[in-house]
Amino acid sequence: MTVLSRIAAVFAALLIALPAAAQVPVRASSPDGLVVVEVGLDGDGRAAYAVSRKGKPIITPSRLGFLFTDVAKIDRSLAITGQETRDFDQTWQQPWGEWSKIRNHYRELKIQFKETKGLGRVFTVTFRIYDDGVGFRYDFPDQLNMHHANIAEELTEFAFAQDGTAWWKPAFLWNREEYLYNKTALSAIGTADTPVSIKLADGTHVALHEAALVDYSGMAVARTEGNTLRAQLTPGAGGPKVVKHGAWTTPWRTLIIADNAAGLYMSHLMLNLNEPNKLGDMSWFKPGKFVGVWWNMIKGEWTWARGPRHGATNEHVKRYIDFAAAQGIPQVLVEGWNVGWDGDWFGNGWDMDFAKPVEDFDADMLAAYAKKKGVRLIGHHETGGAASHYENQFDTAFKFAADHGYMVVKTGYVTDAGQIERVDADGTKYREWHEGQWMSNHLIRVAEAAYKYRIAIDSHEPIKGTGLQRTWPNWVAREGMRGMEYNSWAGKNPPEHEANIVFTRMLEGPMDFTPGVLSLTGENGSAILSTEAKQLALYVVIYSPVVMAADTPENYAQHMPAFKFIRDVATDWDETRVLNGEIGDYVTIARKERGGQTWFLGAVGDEQARTVAFALDFLTPGKRYVAEIYRDGDDADYRTEKRHAMVIEQRPVTAKDSMTLRLAPGGGAAVRFRLVK
Repeated sequence: MTVLSRIAAVFAALLIALPAAAQVPVRASSPDGLVVVEVGLDGDGRAAYAVSRKGKPIITPSRLGFLFTDVAKIDRSLAITGQETRDFDQTWQQPWGEWSKIRNHYRELKIQFKETKGLGRVFTVTFRIYDDGVGFRYDFPDQLNMHHANIAEELTEFAFAQDGTAWWKPAFLWNREEYLYNKTALSAIGTADTPVSIKLADGTHVALHEAALVDYSGMAVARTEGNTLRAQLTPGAGGPKVVKHGAWTTPWRTLIIADNAAGLYMSHLMLNLNEPNKLGDMSWFKPGKFVGVWWNMIKGEWTWARGPRHGATNEHVKRYIDFAAAQGIPQVLVEGWNVGWDGDWFGNGWDMDFAKPVEDFDADMLAAYAKKKGVRLIGHHETGGAASHYENQFDTAFKFAADHGYMVVKTGYVTDAGQIERVDADGTKYREWHEGQWMSNHLIRVAEAAYKYRIAIDSHEPIKGTGLQRTWPNWVAREGMRGMEYNSWAGKNPPEHEANIVFTRMLEGPMDFTPGVLSLTGENGSAILSTEAKQLALYVVIYSPVVMAADTPENYAQHMPAFKFIRDVATDWDETRVLNGEIGDYVTIARKERGGQTWFLGAVGDEQARTVAFALDFLTPGKRYVAEIYRDGDDADYRTEKRHAMVIEQRPVTAKDSMTLRLAPGGGAAVRFRLVK
């Protein structure tokens, strides 16, 4: 008996009496036939789904359903009343991204359910089955017995067929998304934010997440028993976690399935499950790098607040503009430029005014000075968690930004989890979570308000990424993880951090990690746990279309040979390939610049010295290239003063060649492949 027939037998044994067409589990497969979804009912009329790949079970029968705060749950006494399938195959163009073109090829299975007792509610579960995974969601039509839905919890389960190793970070703690990843057995997961990346016992890799998080609460997962995880929605300010009216859908619950870690990253499932661009023309947005008045504040040398150590002064900003112009960096971020930073602003942003500069920041003069130099400023809107206060300023804030030539605004929501300040029209105040339903809608309102003024958004302390950059393409980046700033402070990111987040956090989409601290020093001169070459590699490994050169002009002046790679590296790509990697150990990524012939490569490791080898068959056959290599020196080591040891060399290469790079402890390598004309 095959694995699939065993799964079918399990379902068949549990089926209740159904119409003849639905007396066996409903089954559909991916276009290549390797990923199979089966859906059936047990003897109590409970719905369950299962997923297999290459004939091996991935998800064993897992329940579907809902709990509500005011009416009976949706769980038992269900009947399958209909089903339909369709195939879809389309290639679409990204206005910016890691790939210029993306193929969206799936088989869709829709299954209609109806309660046979009680309220008689009806709903559909839609599965989209790809060659590299599955997405499914619930669709509820408007109906008499559920015109208003007060959702307490989902009963959605993910019962993995095997144990394995899981990489996950805790959910619902005070510091939002900004936690290191745990590496445990799958059966030892607690309550985890998604994505959760898993290497099953047989080597199959699975990433559990969600796509198209719109007007809904973010999903975490909690282990129930064995290898089973169940959805756990982020709380709202009231009793229900989600409130819906009329017809509604959930986000897609997603399972990327691959042979290896590289396959997780190479999947387009997340983007494909989102709706196409709703905004319109994005030709005005130009991906690029920026420097900024920021790192000295992170180190505690300057302040956001006014005073003798204020960072956002005319003098400081002009110096950064001069540096950016001289080095071909198109933008300069300035934080602490506006009224509202004085005093205790953490979680208390009601004094923030995003159209009122402080006295020593001459916005008109600096905008004109930057324009003359061919540079734009990046605005910064730190809300301190006062999200409703921010919404009241949308038009004045984004008009101010547009009037001063800004193309990008970096937003912030610095307050503890569960402490976002929401104020309704009647003056009633609530406390919301960063990943709750209200904030999922707020952040879309930010993107739409900004688009009216041709402003792109880089959100910090955000809701998790779920591929919404396809639908709202001016939402170009977000933080949502421990970035470079943690390397300034005590409790620094460990050397494995970046090799972890490539296969976990980066599955969400672009991250503003703020790399490039070539001085390798943080607060009080403390050492960053990285080599200099690794800082360069991060520009390729951690993707964002707006990426910071985070160190100061004074520090870069001491490291200009290395800074050349930061100047040269692209920020927009036609193609991306993950050449090798293991979660938390190492990764090598190659990317081809958008509209050009140059490839860039980055490799990063963990605390262990290692060698990575790969073919150069991504290069154009028959063409000659010069590989400009920035690699760890032979004695480089993040634990010593030799962390700056780096070799810069060149060699001729073609697509027929291969390359081997040694990564030092805490190390990395960066390569530019320049076409020989």
